[in-house]
Amino acid sequence: MKPEEGSPTAGRKALAFRHSFPRAPRPGLFLEAEPPPFLSLSLSLSLSLSLMAGKSEEAEGEPGRGGESHLLRPSQGFQGSPFPPQAPLAAVYQALGCFPSVSSAWLGAGFVGGGGEIQYHPLFTEWCQPDLERCQLLQFRRQYILHYDGKAVVSVTPFGLPTEIQNQLMIKMSPTGKHKAILTHHFEKGQKQEVLEVWSNSGKVQHINLTALDKHGKVYTDGHFGCLAWSSTEKKILYVAERRRPKKHPLFPQEGSSKKTEKPSEAGEEQFGYYDNWGEALSDKSIPIMCVLNTETSEVSILDGIPEYISPGQALWSPDNKGIVFVGWWHEPFRLGLSACSNRRSALFLLDLTEKSCELLSLDDQAVSSPRLSPDGTRLIYLEGPVFGPHRHCLKLKMLNWQTKHTSIVVDVVRTATDGFYGIYPGALPLLCWATDNNRVLLSTPQRSRKELLVVDTNMGSVKSITAGEPEGSWTLLGIHQDLLLASCSSPNCPPSLKVGMLPITGNEPGVHWITVEKASVLPNMEWQILTVHPPVSQEGSPYTDQTFEVVLLRPELSKEGEKTFPLIVSPHGGPHAVFDACWNPTMACLCQLGFAVLMVNYRGSLGLGQASIDSLISHVGVQDVEDTQLAVELALQMGTLDPKRIALLGGSHGGFICCHLIGRYPDMYKACAVRSPVINMATLLGTSDIPDCCQRFGLFGRDQKFKCNTNGLHHFHRRYSALGLPYFSERIPTEVDLATMLLSSPIIHAAKVQAPVLLCVGAKDHRVSPYQALEYYRVLRARGVPVRLLWYPEENHAISGVEAKADVFIHCAQWIMHHLSVEADTGSQQLSLKAEA
Repeated sequence: MKPEEGSPTAGRKALAFRHSFPRAPRPGLFLEAEPPPFLSLSLSLSLSLSLMAGKSEEAEGEPGRGGESHLLRPSQGFQGSPFPPQAPLAAVYQALGCFPSVSSAWLGAGFVGGGGEIQYHPLFTEWCQPDLERCQLLQFRRQYILHYDGKAVVSVTPFGLPTEIQNQLMIKMSPTGKHKAILTHHFEKGQKQEVLEVWSNSGKVQHINLTALDKHGKVYTDGHFGCLAWSSTEKKILYVAERRRPKKHPLFPQEGSSKKTEKPSEAGEEQFGYYDNWGEALSDKSIPIMCVLNTETSEVSILDGIPEYISPGQALWSPDNKGIVFVGWWHEPFRLGLSACSNRRSALFLLDLTEKSCELLSLDDQAVSSPRLSPDGTRLIYLEGPVFGPHRHCLKLKMLNWQTKHTSIVVDVVRTATDGFYGIYPGALPLLCWATDNNRVLLSTPQRSRKELLVVDTNMGSVKSITAGEPEGSWTLLGIHQDLLLASCSSPNCPPSLKVGMLPITGNEPGVHWITVEKASVLPNMEWQILTVHPPVSQEGSPYTDQTFEVVLLRPELSKEGEKTFPLIVSPHGGPHAVFDACWNPTMACLCQLGFAVLMVNYRGSLGLGQASIDSLISHVGVQDVEDTQLAVELALQMGTLDPKRIALLGGSHGGFICCHLIGRYPDMYKACAVRSPVINMATLLGTSDIPDCCQRFGLFGRDQKFKCNTNGLHHFHRRYSALGLPYFSERIPTEVDLATMLLSSPIIHAAKVQAPVLLCVGAKDHRVSPYQALEYYRVLRARGVPVRLLWYPEENHAISGVEAKADVFIHCAQWIMHHLSVEADTGSQQLSLKAEA
């Protein structure tokens, strides 16, 4: 029986995207060979797009720039087909979606040369890059020699060619740089084996098969729990792994089996018992334990003394190596989703390895993360925020004096901007963030629609931006080594570059002189800007209505020959407490290259605008975020370069929620909609999501409430925010009022008014937003005769981030929007004169 076009079964067939990037290249459509990872952006793009056009055409070159430029010929459009051909879209995606980004960078042990005046440091970097041929994320390593004169970086010289990284899970250099720990894996007789290797200058000195030891389950390599930490003596390595589970035994063992006498009920419990997990992207994480490898004896020990009601992670050695500092998350009565949720109850603990006892180092009714010790071991900083409420907050930066155990607030929560500073947000602290003066801390965090590098004076509590005024829209600190800053930067029209600079003395931080290690070229004929939106004052007199917000507009460069209007794609971000910072986004760049203007909306409630903005969205989700997005569109249309008759919507997760609201509330304005993993019906979401407490941000909760919980004899009060006096707590059973309120705040309530064609893309393994949310919407729209299609990705989760699936989503979304907006892939009209740089 042939499945219907929009059914989940048919959606699976859509996932045949690898044929868009054939291993046997078709002449005139695809590159005959993949460009080297660091081939100039301009050259790579010109090759792909000129091949897409069938042949390259020489254009006037720019003197002194080197190389020639190419023009992209217009495609044949969509004639004779309900959808555009995939080849032009695939070629654009291949050109813009495969640029490498640096994932980590660190300095090795240095040496002196040049008569003692120049210091040389090996710079190690690791990069990731989508490999469309193999449909996987390629990882590779590249090394450099950094020349430093004691005051500034003189130059950086590449050393050798990039080398691919295979089977590596984690890597960590020892404090002296003389040893390196690598967690790797391989398959042996069909079984995956995890191995911890230790390397020195003489080669591999240890090889410990952790799987064969059978002391624990898989090692945690995620960013929430995982760690790989050397002791200062370099004799022990600390890591986190899943607790070993009982072996599964058959209910009916064969004759002669050693398990013959085992009770069937016990075997059944082992085989089919449910293990609670930490939700989306962490569904294989349940019961973490801390482990220590002794590099002298190759023995692995499991650390005892950790309270049963907490799950440990983000661990590091205490200054004297006699204890372990770690973050412990409460997991009773059940685990809630941790990914993208910095509001889970947690605290800092110190495990005494001699006494096997645990000491609480922080408040136990807050949410903490990212403990970082100063180089001299006297200070420990960490991030702290409230439990529950918005799933992401503006956070405090706190500091613990290791000798006195006194805790102080270095940077408090910022409700509204003070001297241009908008606060610190989750994910701000790299592993190496301290300056050598043991006073200053470096971090990167959103500041409105930009991501800035900030320096914090922990003595004074002052904060300064060291990248304000830089042309790049987004900076990420990779680490600081001996006051040498390693950072990645990008913009909406420029892929990531790697830069290094010397941190100046206290007071002169904004004067960092940056040296470019790897440079990416700005895409020609593409421009971006940040627009500020001033929402009108509400008649309700809400204290937050005067909060402004921003949008990032990316569009093709205006033609010098005359005015032209561009079709517009509106994209509110997910979250809802997230942000579109002005960074490189391959999807948006591709859409712009195809002739669209793209409006990325940071509505009130986004990160980077202060805590007051975040709080303003509580109990107003589905109203304020939707109205802000609509207001942003109306403001952008006033610029006169956007076509009001050709507007489409594109969003994921909560962004999809907003998009589906908009097509129901403004059916005549939006002509097409493509969404990923959207929230459609919050009433049915409540029992299926890994974050059921999220309903507090969907209109149920807003008024301060307190409730009491008991965990192993410890009594705590948590603050919840409620609008209707209905606080979330784990044993609460939703009432008809709760469910009605959730339904009335959901996009499905407006489904009868939808006219725009809708494309839905979902991952079957989504723990955050059930894929059946989209299926529910699909059925309603299909029954009402609205053009709708559902793509179902069997092996993907909420983000649909697999290389093949992500490319497939882009191709189908672009096809859908271009077809229903009647837009041809007329990128040639934008005069893409792409110049290859030497």
